[in-house]
Amino acid sequence: MISRDMPQRIVGRLQRPFGDLHYEASGSGPALLFAHGLGGNHLSWWQQVAHFAPHYTCVAFAHRGFAPSAAVAGGPDPADYAGDLAALIDHLKFSDVRLVGQSMGGWTMLEYAIAQPARVKALVLSSTSGTLDRRGCDPTGGKQYDAWLKDAEAKLKNGAARSIHPAVGVRAAERSPALHLLYRSIDEMAGPLDKEKLRAGLRRAANRRTAELKSFKVPTLLIAGGEDVVFPPFLASAIAATLPCGESALMPDAGHSPYFEQAATFNGLVEAFLARQR
Repeated sequence: MISRDMPQRIVGRLQRPFGDLHYEASGSGPALLFAHGLGGNHLSWWQQVAHFAPHYTCVAFAHRGFAPSAAVAGGPDPADYAGDLAALIDHLKFSDVRLVGQSMGGWTMLEYAIAQPARVKALVLSSTSGTLDRRGCDPTGGKQYDAWLKDAEAKLKNGAARSIHPAVGVRAAERSPALHLLYRSIDEMAGPLDKEKLRAGLRRAANRRTAELKSFKVPTLLIAGGEDVVFPPFLASAIAATLPCGESALMPDAGHSPYFEQAATFNGLVEAFLARQR
């Protein structure tokens, strides 16, 4: 029988002004950190950590307010996310990092990369434009965005009527009902967190323009799902074209959570991108 040692794993809690930030570090090698979306927590990245831990030190954490991190009275403010990430990176004594952010996690990762570009070797934004204003990123002046939004709202209504989580989507739920169930279960771990209030805060914080990133030299990959009804997939290539070191990839039949729905394809894209940054 061929035996394989499992990657080293550490479960920790970093004390922050709001309370404890839960994190898990697995594997060894260059630092690779993951920030989850509104419907997730550190567990969302189970398929990525298992894949990358043999070659990277993978760190997944739960944003403030998301269990098992401590709750925040009145709910978390997205403006605090990048500071929590900075504290975690310093706590773990990483000199440089590679960052992957999904949806809401893009707010965390992009803001850290803007503040600390010399420490970020690579940035992956999955189904997100982070703190960039979405409509403002539309090269058609908002026309394509408005048309997409109208269509997406109709699809969201249809999905809701069938109890399908919008971050997975109808077709993905039909293809992989077990993954859909797991996604919903992870989402429900957040408990009483007011996600609608947090979503409104995220929208208010997304006010950057691509012109602000003209000198942003961090290699950045934007991945989008062609069936996404939460993030406009066409924005991935549009934003990448404005960045000095930007590129994009489309997963045509994935929804809002390509990392969760089609992990092998997603991991392959990220793996190849990281290899090019060495």
